[in-house]
Amino acid sequence: MATDVPVVPHGELAREARKRFVADAGRAMQDLGNLLESRLAELMAEPAPSREMNLRRDAWLLYQRQRKAWFDGTLKAWQAALTPETSAPKATSETAFELVGTEAVEDGILASRLTLGLIGNVSSEFNDLQLRLKSLQDMRELESTDIVRPEVLFLAMIERWSGTGMSRQTWFTVSEVAQKLWSERLLRAYSGCNAFLIKAGVLPTIALEDRVKRSPDSAPRLAPPKPTWTGTPRTALGPPQSGASGFGARHDSGYGGAETQTRMSTRGQPAARAHSQAQGVVAQLKRLLVSSGVTGHESAVQSKLSPTLAAAMARRSELAGAALSAQMALGESELAGLTRVSNALRHQTKDLKSKAATQNEKAVIEVVALMFQAILQEDRIPSAIRVWIARLQMPVLRVALAEPDFFGTLDHPARQLIDRMGSCAMGFDTSGIKGNALETEVKRVVQVIEQYPETGRRVYQLVYDEFQKFLAQFLTGKASTQRALSVAQQVEQKETLTIQYTIEMRNILKDMPVSDAIREFLFKVWAEVLAVAAVREGPQHADTLALKKVASDLVWCASAKPNRVDRARVIADLPKLLQKLRVGMGLLGVTAAQQDAHIKAVNDTLADAFVSKTQAIPAAQIAALSARLAHLEDFVEDESTGDLLLDAQSIEMMLGIDASNIDVVTDGGSTPSAAMQAWAQELLLGTWFTLDHNARVVQVQFVWRSPRKHLSLFASTDGRSYLIQAARLAAYLQAGLLIPEEDETLTVRATRDALAKLTANPERLLN
Repeated sequence: MATDVPVVPHGELAREARKRFVADAGRAMQDLGNLLESRLAELMAEPAPSREMNLRRDAWLLYQRQRKAWFDGTLKAWQAALTPETSAPKATSETAFELVGTEAVEDGILASRLTLGLIGNVSSEFNDLQLRLKSLQDMRELESTDIVRPEVLFLAMIERWSGTGMSRQTWFTVSEVAQKLWSERLLRAYSGCNAFLIKAGVLPTIALEDRVKRSPDSAPRLAPPKPTWTGTPRTALGPPQSGASGFGARHDSGYGGAETQTRMSTRGQPAARAHSQAQGVVAQLKRLLVSSGVTGHESAVQSKLSPTLAAAMARRSELAGAALSAQMALGESELAGLTRVSNALRHQTKDLKSKAATQNEKAVIEVVALMFQAILQEDRIPSAIRVWIARLQMPVLRVALAEPDFFGTLDHPARQLIDRMGSCAMGFDTSGIKGNALETEVKRVVQVIEQYPETGRRVYQLVYDEFQKFLAQFLTGKASTQRALSVAQQVEQKETLTIQYTIEMRNILKDMPVSDAIREFLFKVWAEVLAVAAVREGPQHADTLALKKVASDLVWCASAKPNRVDRARVIADLPKLLQKLRVGMGLLGVTAAQQDAHIKAVNDTLADAFVSKTQAIPAAQIAALSARLAHLEDFVEDESTGDLLLDAQSIEMMLGIDASNIDVVTDGGSTPSAAMQAWAQELLLGTWFTLDHNARVVQVQFVWRSPRKHLSLFASTDGRSYLIQAARLAAYLQAGLLIPEEDETLTVRATRDALAKLTANPERLLN
């Protein structure tokens, strides 16, 4: 016999579903707390440089003290979000343009990253829950502060984390564990809520058209109501689009209008600011598509092409042949070749739009076409490269039609590939690019993509990774750059070995009765001598081994000498030992006066050893010391270096390398902020800059970064190279002495250009 479903008011059902969701999230938080504690403990047990070990220990101790406060505060914030502030006034223009502090923005970024990391796993269940909740509230969109939104849930958690004093850097170290757990538990929570509502008779089945349908009141709001917890009133990626049905539309929203400019002024990191501006362009394009009546582009559901358009795209396009012939004729007339390609693109666009059966298909075809028309007009990119990139219009169109997130995300591999190819080709000696290795590689990439048109983003990701590897070799291929690269590599190796040797010698001598004067000489002078010798000759070269033995001989000579035989041996060996010390210091370019001061300190220490009453170092211990020093590099650990004292003259003296074509940037700029230091670490190889150094302005390309990111190498078009340390690089960026030639990426500029044309003439979108 059928059981009647009890009648429950819609509002009560929705409240109960949200309570169940928060309860499930609370149980997940308890498990997350245990996982993070275990992860932080594991990090403490892993080998790492001493500084990093100290930071990990401090993070673990702080987590032990603040875990309960973080847990309780997060649950309290979630419970508060269940009860909306009905008495709160609606957002006004004053609150809409509220400045958001850097800390609030950074919390929002962390919450957004966590949200984006699990979209693919939970989007289906979330979208179903969203539709069921909307059906319980007269089809009104969920509030931007609704606790069932994952970004709202996570923002409260991240804000409580920061509020208890735990650092964002610590969160980065455990975020992977957190994301993995939430990916599983959030899916379980959404599934449970859906099961509860289905049992109560709320939308037992959901039709496909309901998943992508937008309601009439779907215009985005300028400023959503504030959450009930203390902190930023919205995520760092901007206010949610209230009409967006589904995950895909929510996480890609950007800033709009005056709010964009206001929020931009609070953003400290240029990379984050540029990313937000790019997101703003994407959001504007979405709003234009919506206002023009285009639907379907924001759906996470992949739709099939109409048969007529699929057939038209299946036939071989005239573009490939036209573009190739134009490219071959560029030597005779670049303008004619580019015009031929541009006309072919327009002809193809018109033909495809005539075969399209839906508004979404027509809109996608038009936007992609306008983007590639803009790329063709990028006169800073050599014509031949532009033509080859233009051949990607058809493959990119396939991706844009098949993958709705192409327009909504900035990290789609098709976008990244085009951006990188355009950025690296944006040199100033364009005649030197045509026909060289870069053009050949771009040609190869395009042809690979054309051969596999049905594989979607996979082929773009594959060739993008290959192009990145190619750049690492191509950018340092010139002879002048190769010489500079060799110098830079050896400089970092020498400085890294100096620090590593110092640390290891400290460990070796820790329990030995060695005087402070000898310790200081070994740590501050001889460690650098050994590093220079190891770089110049090799760590196991006879000369390097001889200098390593000097260290053990010096330790033995400076130890207590209670018997006459040992004292006689020291006296006999002393002249040779002192001469070897001078030879070693000569490798560093130490002046004669400075050498004399070091030798005097050593002599005084040896004299004291003759009358010392301390215990002598056993011969076996000296032998073990000598053996360990001979293979010193086998024991060293990685450790970050600070700012190095470098100049071209010291490099030539220490390494015996001609550094005449290298400018070592050692001064200038201003004390960099943490945001600038982070930006310096994110610069992409191949990017062009304007460098203002020693009253001379030159165009340079970023061609190499050392494995430990201590040094960066920039090459100018006149054959000179500029070696810049990490801190100095950030200082130059902050002072405006190193300015990127591109304010935004190639595809973002192309999207902005397309947006301008569509705004001026919206009718062309669907005609």
